[in-house]
Amino acid sequence: MQYFAALKIGEKRVKAAKEYLDRISNGQAMPALALKDNKSNVWEPVGEENLYSILNDAGGYVLSDVTGYMLVLCDKNGVSKAIARGLSSEHLNAIIKSLQSDNIPEHKGEVSLPV
Repeated sequence: MQYFAALKIGEKRVKAAKEYLDRISNGQAMPALALKDNKSNVWEPVGEENLYSILNDAGGYVLSDVTGYMLVLCDKNGVSKAIARGLSSEHLNAIIKSLQSDNIPEHKGEVSLPV
């Protein structure tokens, strides 16, 4: 796929994921990656499916100077599409309940975050 075609599709998927996460996180979502990270010149948009992952410093992720948890909406390969940072455990649990009621599965593997 050509770079700009893949980017356009990926941007659309990121926008939809961000809007959804904004709705359930009280506007705390930020966009993430529109293209899958690969080692070749083959361009692929981030996947269409949504899964969620919960990150914290204990999992080996450096969450910068923001305390709390990070919730990531990602595709099946762990490529992040939208993130919400600095979540308290209470806010995180409320978001997880919303995700589960919408049948969004949890991603158990590694997650690719924007640098």
